Amino acid sequence: KLALTVYVVPSVSNEVHRTLKEKADGDAITVFAENVRKVLLSSPFGAKVVLGVDPGLRTGCKVALVDKSGNFISNTVLHLQGEGAEGKAKKLFEEVLKQIKIEAIAVGNGTAGRETEILLRKILKDLGKDVPVIMVSESGASVYSASDVARQEFPELDVTVRGAISIARRLQDPLSELVKVDPKSIGVGQYQHDVNQSSLKKSLEAVVESCVNNVGVDLNTASASLLSYVAGIGPALAQNLIDHRKKNLFQDRSELLKVPKFSAKVYEQAAGFLRIPTSKMSLDSTGIHPERYTAVRDMAGELGVSITDLVGAGAQKLLALRTKWASIIGEYTFDDIMKELEKPGRDPRDMFKVFQFRDDIFTVKDLKEGMICPGLVTNVTNFGAFVDIGVHQDGLVHISELAHKFVDDPRKVVNPGDQVTIKVLGVDLEKNQISLTMKLDVAPERKARMDESREARGPRPQQGGGRDQRGGRSAPSRDQRNNRSAAPAAPKKPANPFNNPFGALAAINNKK
Repeated sequence: KLALTVYVVPSVSNEVHRTLKEKADGDAITVFAENVRKVLLSSPFGAKVVLGVDPGLRTGCKVALVDKSGNFISNTVLHLQGEGAEGKAKKLFEEVLKQIKIEAIAVGNGTAGRETEILLRKILKDLGKDVPVIMVSESGASVYSASDVARQEFPELDVTVRGAISIARRLQDPLSELVKVDPKSIGVGQYQHDVNQSSLKKSLEAVVESCVNNVGVDLNTASASLLSYVAGIGPALAQNLIDHRKKNLFQDRSELLKVPKFSAKVYEQAAGFLRIPTSKMSLDSTGIHPERYTAVRDMAGELGVSITDLVGAGAQKLLALRTKWASIIGEYTFDDIMKELEKPGRDPRDMFKVFQFRDDIFTVKDLKEGMICPGLVTNVTNFGAFVDIGVHQDGLVHISELAHKFVDDPRKVVNPGDQVTIKVLGVDLEKNQISLTMKLDVAPERKARMDESREARGPRPQQGGGRDQRGGRSAPSRDQRNNRSAAPAAPKKPANPFNNPFGALAAINNKK
């Protein structure tokens, strides 16, 4: 008995706890990794001129303008408060819009973000300019602003200006900008500080690398941070690529072999993910690996056409050769080549959709039960999803409120970045908590059952003493006039002792 108590039981208990902890860590890391994947693959606004705004009340909003390639142009400060603040802001935008065409304004969703958004919309409306004002998540922007990467990019700029630049770039291409930030700082996941940190870091790095390779990288414009996540390329080799293109831009993929330490083995791993849209060789802008260029040339020669004739709709001509070439290069490789030729340089991410919060809510106090609001999913956990509705506090949609049907995994219904319509279930001002639901109406099957039940009951009976033969209301009977409590009460159903463990034990003991 002593050996069992001192040695066996503690050993088994520790082993069980360790196993359960590893299982919990694995589940939490999986949730975190999937959320990071969805955020990294968010829809890009595209290569357009964007004005980034880092909101601020006391010190003003830091404003930075970037060109289509994300290069910094200029910056200034925009004050929201003070005498004549709106007039000064209107004059500033009037002058700027005369000099350059701004295609979007990205506003960080931090403190004073909604106030800044509303002010900018009003100014643009007064000026008669149709420029979208879009709220952008600034999670991790401050981390980037103070990082070594930001200091190398903009050594002479203030930290807050770097943040405004990052916000603008996040709108242009979320993936290119977010790879500069530690994935743990992006603001998604659950219990990230309680899990095994080495396993978490390894998993998130694999996700980032997978996303980068899935989308592809423009070799002549990508940052060193983005290039370092391409298969086979690390930080040192990425810097070698940057140094090489400073002298001469890459004209075709074969020039990669001229880069110091870019070996044939690395070329084999990375070449298919590095795109050169300006190359004379049309295949350099696709995901087709250079090793398969010969096969494409041979297929084009067999059809009597050029390679450019196979790009776009012309790729369907290859179907006549599928049986032969699928046996030579493999069915999956052949199908991949066809997909790349049909949409060369395609972006697997969804098209960008402009989103706007309700204009009449800014704080939690503005919310009322039953309100219907547009929202953005910011995080998904195993117990539900968090949604931003523009009040500086995310609301929770519990897993039971995601859909009318049973949901075993919230990620099957929503993902970070999704635009959803929700209804406010409740607001706790003391705890600053918001309860939301995505079930905006009655479940169809429940509504059908309610209609059937109503039809089966027929017309609702009249209340009170009823009506006499002349159509008037008859007097209530003596029993109806008496106190209803005089009627024998229905026997109270005994409580089920098995609803709690103590009651169950008491019932068992009584039986004994």
